[in-house]
Amino acid sequence: MKVSLAVTAMVVVAFAVPLGLVVRELAGDRAFSNAERVAAAVAPALSITTDRDQLERVVASVGSDASLAVHLPAGDGGEALDIGRRRATAEDIAAVRKLGRVSTSAVSGGSALLQPVALSTGEIAVVEVFVPESEVTNGVGTAWAVLAAVGVALILGSVAVADRLGVRMVRPARRLVEGAHELGEGKLGARVPEEGPTELRLAAVAFNSMADQVVQLLANERELAADLSHRLRTPLTVLRLNAASLGDGPAAEQTRAAVEQLEREVDTIIRTARDAKPQTAAAGPGAGCDAAEVVRERMAFWSALAEDEGRKWRVAGADRPVRIPVARADLAAALDALLGNVFRHTAEGTAFAVDVHNGDDAVIVLVSDAGPGIPDPEAAMARGRGSGSDGSTGLGLDIVRRLAESTGGDVRIGSSVLGGTEVRIWIQLDGRERAPRRHGHRGTVRRRGPARLTASFNRLRSLP
Repeated sequence: MKVSLAVTAMVVVAFAVPLGLVVRELAGDRAFSNAERVAAAVAPALSITTDRDQLERVVASVGSDASLAVHLPAGDGGEALDIGRRRATAEDIAAVRKLGRVSTSAVSGGSALLQPVALSTGEIAVVEVFVPESEVTNGVGTAWAVLAAVGVALILGSVAVADRLGVRMVRPARRLVEGAHELGEGKLGARVPEEGPTELRLAAVAFNSMADQVVQLLANERELAADLSHRLRTPLTVLRLNAASLGDGPAAEQTRAAVEQLEREVDTIIRTARDAKPQTAAAGPGAGCDAAEVVRERMAFWSALAEDEGRKWRVAGADRPVRIPVARADLAAALDALLGNVFRHTAEGTAFAVDVHNGDDAVIVLVSDAGPGIPDPEAAMARGRGSGSDGSTGLGLDIVRRLAESTGGDVRIGSSVLGGTEVRIWIQLDGRERAPRRHGHRGTVRRRGPARLTASFNRLRSLP
């Protein structure tokens, strides 16, 4: 519409301005042509007689003496004779007599046409015809108004046509954008009407085909996850039977509890895959769990293995309730993934710690160890890459990342005060600030929290 407005306005100006000037010139030529005809009507009488009375009757018959005047020269010592009202100056009249050709002179209220006429005596008389300014501009205003109206109509018409043409292109493009946003938000049923110009129609066809393929791929992935999880039932059954034969004792009870929990997790994976519901979806209002309670529970589970391997451990900040908008099972899975990494990738006897800090708008959970550390934290956060060692799939840290990002938080990997690796989980409480995401790596995201929470977090890290 802007392009059409600019182009049409330039075309209208290019044609309307010259036309307006031509109209004004035509009006002036018309007025002076009429004045020349009036002057030409007096010329025959001047060639016959110079009698004042007869000339006055001729002037009266041709036009009013208010607009017509005759200037006779002085002959044989007589005086010059003026018939009618003179508006031109004596100098202009003398110049016309001398040059012997028609001339115009600007006078008050308009212009005066001065036409020389030869008398029978050989002298030159001058006929003066007054042309008012109103006659020079007669009809010019109306013509300009008509040109302006036509120009405005052309501009409005072109803008209206451009609007209709633009809608034909913009509407399908907007629908394509809306469909892309809906698909990006997880609405897999989003489709785009295949209409509009050829290019946009082809883009809509390609988008719908892509959406169908995405739905099919996700369905295949869910079925594959469910099938792979279902295959674990057979070895789990064997483990459960073997655990039942271990007899009594703390180790046997822990083994049986671990097998039962593993069976529950496998069932959850199968149901989630079948229902296509993400495990780390943000909890609704009033949902969530007590992070301190979950930390104490999981540390009690891992403490038995830590004692067997001679590892020192500690828990800080879990002595009072800490509510977070995360499901209990999800937080437990994230802690198990991090603590499992500690036992899997550090030598026996390596100390570790879990710290919980509750701020005004976020909760920080720290899992640190005294191991060798992670040389490439960015690669460790990449889903599916792992550390390259046996038993590492690269999915544990991704589970932690998705849990944090479901609340608007993030995950960072750094060096701990114990000398090894520190994994910091930032869990946002209000959900207003979303952690930015980057293609290629996840988790090592730079962000700023409140100054008070940062200071408290630094004090927590300095605890023995």
